Amino acid sequence: MGERSLRRLLILGASLATKVAARDPDKASAWLAGMLARKPRMLVIVALANKMARIVWALMAHGGSYRAPAVAA
Repeated sequence: MGERSLRRLLILGASLATKVAARDPDKASAWLAGMLARKPRMLVIVALANKMARIVWALMAHGGSYRAPAVAA
């Protein structure tokens, strides 16, 4: 299901993001840090890849550019 190379790249990117977040929790989003604290690492990687895929699809389907979520002050 889906394009294998795209799926592989999403998993690779999510894997790197979780590795960086595990090393330096200050660089991780609250969602990612919370998931890493509660769930197994591979499950978090797949969940993050899915989240990134949904963001990419929404940007392509509706146009626009990515804006990082605002940080509460």
